[in-house]
Amino acid sequence: MTKVRVAEWNPLSLLRWQQSAAIVAAFACSAAAIGQTTTTPATPPKPPTEVTAPAAAPSSASSQDSTEASAQAAGETGKRAQSYYHFALGHLYEESAEQYGRPELAVQAIEQYKLAINHDPDSLFLQNTLADTYFKLGRIREAIETAQRILKTHPDDLQAHKLLGRVYLRSLGDTENGQQPGPMLDLAIQEFQKIIAIEPNKVEDRLLLGQLYTLKHDTKNAKAQFEEARRIDPNSEDVVLNLARLYGEQNNLAAAISVLNNVPPDDRTFKIDLALAAAYDQSGNSTKLAIAAYHDALTLQPDNLDAQRGLAEDLLANNQPDAALKLFQGIASQDPEDVHSFLRISELDRTQGHLKEAASALDRAKALNSDSPEVKYNEALIDEAQGHLDQAAEVLQQLADSTHHVSEKYTSDEKNNRAIFLDRLATVYRDQGKTQKAIDVYKEMIALGGDDAERGYQGEVNAYRDAKMLAEATAAAHEAVKALPKNVDLQLTLAGQLADTGKVKDGVALAKAQLNGSKQDRVVWLTLAQMYTRLHKWKDAALAINQAQKLSTTKQQNSLIFFLRGALQERQKHIDAAEGEFRQSLALDPNNALTLNYLGYMLADHDQKLPEALQLVQHAVKLDPENGAYLDSLGWVHYKLGQYELAEETLERAITLIPKDPTVHDHLGEVYASTGHLQQAVAQWESSLANYANSAPADAEPADVNKVRKRLDKAKVKLAKEDSHAVRIAH
Repeated sequence: MTKVRVAEWNPLSLLRWQQSAAIVAAFACSAAAIGQTTTTPATPPKPPTEVTAPAAAPSSASSQDSTEASAQAAGETGKRAQSYYHFALGHLYEESAEQYGRPELAVQAIEQYKLAINHDPDSLFLQNTLADTYFKLGRIREAIETAQRILKTHPDDLQAHKLLGRVYLRSLGDTENGQQPGPMLDLAIQEFQKIIAIEPNKVEDRLLLGQLYTLKHDTKNAKAQFEEARRIDPNSEDVVLNLARLYGEQNNLAAAISVLNNVPPDDRTFKIDLALAAAYDQSGNSTKLAIAAYHDALTLQPDNLDAQRGLAEDLLANNQPDAALKLFQGIASQDPEDVHSFLRISELDRTQGHLKEAASALDRAKALNSDSPEVKYNEALIDEAQGHLDQAAEVLQQLADSTHHVSEKYTSDEKNNRAIFLDRLATVYRDQGKTQKAIDVYKEMIALGGDDAERGYQGEVNAYRDAKMLAEATAAAHEAVKALPKNVDLQLTLAGQLADTGKVKDGVALAKAQLNGSKQDRVVWLTLAQMYTRLHKWKDAALAINQAQKLSTTKQQNSLIFFLRGALQERQKHIDAAEGEFRQSLALDPNNALTLNYLGYMLADHDQKLPEALQLVQHAVKLDPENGAYLDSLGWVHYKLGQYELAEETLERAITLIPKDPTVHDHLGEVYASTGHLQQAVAQWESSLANYANSAPADAEPADVNKVRKRLDKAKVKLAKEDSHAVRIAH
């Protein structure tokens, strides 16, 4: 007779070989073949079995032993066949429960799995299957108990440990926001520690354990797991991203960037490039590198909006407004619901003087979210740019009121928003010449404390200076220093105020007292340089600039050094030397609006290189279109080029922004005189002299004042002659 040996069974391979229903019937047939009573609806093809070659007939001596062994084997085979049968039926119930959404079938599946285990109690596979089914049905307690029973007899059973790990992970996921994960986190860590001990080279398990340690704030062990995962698979995207994220959470951005950069460029995925760009952004001083990383990411996924948004923001920060605008426009066309992109488009159009386009983009944003404070704030900015200062002030006042808390207690975001709204409202009031209202708003900023208080005090001093109220400005500076005596910037503000109001020795002494041998000395030397320049102490100014240069390390910082040297040379009428310094400044920082404006104005004022002067000042205005001083320069260049209509329009706009600036009134007077409006010219020159009279001595160069006075006197004489001539004609 042929001896048939049932192969070591694997129900999953059987299930892949036939459909579940056929398996049930097959094992019923198998059971009947060995003498079990089983009813089957049909006889399907036989499942795979292992068959030995025919054996020789047994000897009479061993015949009885062989018969007993065969009977024992048949009994064991019968039990396994019954186990197969119940397992297959249970699996069929489980699949049907999932397919048709019938939970009662899942309950029947569990009962069948239990019957299968009764026939084969030593099967770890069946016990793990039962535990897994409990888990799927949300019967967590029974899943845990089943897995723990397995581990009592088989402590290294990987599937049982993984099931418990999954159970504890699910429990962590169910933890409410802000609630501590508690003991479940420790249990999950324990299970995954056991899992990696059994299966040490699985990257996924190492990552999960590292993430659990991260949740526990155990940075050392989290790092160890991520590093081990990286050893197993150095270029794994998940490994690299988790390790970089860990360093990022520690504010060790240099290490995060290093981890990401260690992946060869050709092996980097989109997510790695995107993470690298974000890390550069967070580092605060690597915008150009972030831009390159975003470009790499978009090479892999050109239509990814997150990468496009990040790139657009960095282009904007890197003074590439045209490229940023184009990108934001593309994002808005792909995602018409993106309020932020429409706001950015509006902002960029506004800063470039395209107010109609800015208003149109803002309307799109407003249609999507009319209640957004950011939308309303941008609405106020457009009103301000259009010269509708009353409307701008009204919107900003509403925003400021909406952020006010009677308790004066604010979250960080609430405080930040309130400070922004108040600061802008005060600026509008200053532009309107409503000095007291501006001061009242700055006092609200001071009440916020911290950096906002400093800005509030600075604003008070500047508001009084704008209004030529120098005594009040000095008093405000004293009050600021009294309130914040350790604030160096406020001490320097008071020092400058003292020097401008005739107390030169006191001002210089106070500024020098802030020197302490630290890096902040750079700011002190810069302040002293400007004080000495305004006081015509040329040698002292040059020495202070040299001291500041020793502490300057970045391109922008050194650009400012060349700017101050240029201003120093220009004040001494060394125009060629000044031009050289300004050009060195621009070589380091081509988009420095301050330098662009100063150089352009100086060239125009001396009738030199007028076309270039126009380009320089236009560039400055594009970077800061609401700067009254830059608009004054632009109007003056137009005047020098004989473009009187443009000059008049631009200077009138400048006066709305800086109404008490004597230079703007002087320039507009020149334009009116050149176009035959002598009476209007006289009015402007009178305003110029009145504002000079109220200015600090350093802001009223005697030579400039005398020029205006001569123009005014000459114009008055001419008007008198014209009036006399008119009287004679009348008679």
